[in-house]
Amino acid sequence: MRVLVTGSAGLLGSAVAEEFRRGCTVEAADRSVLDITDVAAVRSFVARVRPDVIVNCAAFNDVDAAELDASAALAVNALGVLALAHAAREHGATFVHYSTDFVFDGESTRPYTEEDPPSPRNTYAMSKLLGEWFAADAPRWYVLRVESLFGGPGVRAGARRGSLGTIADRIRAGEIVPVFVDRTVSPSYTPDVATATRALVERNTPPGLYQCVNDGTGTWRDVAEEIASRLGRTLTLRELTLETVVLRAPRPRYCAMSPARLASFGIVMPHWRDAVRRYLAA
Repeated sequence: MRVLVTGSAGLLGSAVAEEFRRGCTVEAADRSVLDITDVAAVRSFVARVRPDVIVNCAAFNDVDAAELDASAALAVNALGVLALAHAAREHGATFVHYSTDFVFDGESTRPYTEEDPPSPRNTYAMSKLLGEWFAADAPRWYVLRVESLFGGPGVRAGARRGSLGTIADRIRAGEIVPVFVDRTVSPSYTPDVATATRALVERNTPPGLYQCVNDGTGTWRDVAEEIASRLGRTLTLRELTLETVVLRAPRPRYCAMSPARLASFGIVMPHWRDAVRRYLAA
């Protein structure tokens, strides 16, 4: 199987490329190799590679910057997805794209499911929701919603660490750790997301929308306490709340998601506490 991974230098892309390299031919394309906002370049690149599967990990992830530059966020998170979906259609390739918990408004009190209606509250979230819709232009497509990504050592220097990785770094360094105590999440370990992605594709699972997060929920305080306990370090917190921090783009307060639909097809996501254990051990 020939697999094209776009956005391959990032936190998720590096894990996905590593997963598919076991037994597959992988074309890993970061932005320096393929800019997905260039429609002609996408068509030409896909025509040359002729992949069986296109996995899109490219994204504009700066939530606050998207409020200042909506066109840049839409170019990557929506129109770039459409270009890849059309290229997948031209070559009969399966298309995998990743979305976000931010498509929800955060007003829930239990983990969101795929049946819950989206209600984006900022420009970034809207651009990602449009990307979900545009991904469905491919003949066989999977949209996987992820959140609070954290990953292993394969990410290039200078790449985004993710909130959980930053918390772990601060605890190791004995620094004060600022965390939101009123935001509930479902952290997603990138190797687990990559394993689930491959399973969806190879098992011929019905195409469509899936929420691909580690099982369980917790506040960022819970996450920090788990990391400190695993490391055997003292945790010094600076508690933040959405009311006390000025953010350009509003964030959802409760954004945990349920991976139950994946589990119904035999793809069971490990609990986030187990994923944290494996992350710290790596």
